[in-house]
Amino acid sequence: MDIQPIVVGIREFKSHLSEYLRKARKGQVIVITDRGEPVGRVVPAGGSPEPDLLSLREAGLVSWNGRRLRRRRPVTRARGRRTVSDQLIDDRG
Repeated sequence: MDIQPIVVGIREFKSHLSEYLRKARKGQVIVITDRGEPVGRVVPAGGSPEPDLLSLREAGLVSWNGRRLRRRRPVTRARGRRTVSDQLIDDRG
């Protein structure tokens, strides 16, 4: 049994946010649109990703050979106490 997602515009979603979050807690998926174009989804938290991955695989949108990814060495490391995200924010500012 596949539950159809609720499709809602941004303005409606913002106006009734609590109501849509209650529905998401109960397992409903909400698709948010901007002028009819999907721009985001609210999905229930804590659910297993396997059903979604399986449906993507069946649709031919993803593939996996079954092997684990190899560990990669980091490209770079941050020096000092500043994080990479702090440095990135400074660069953008």
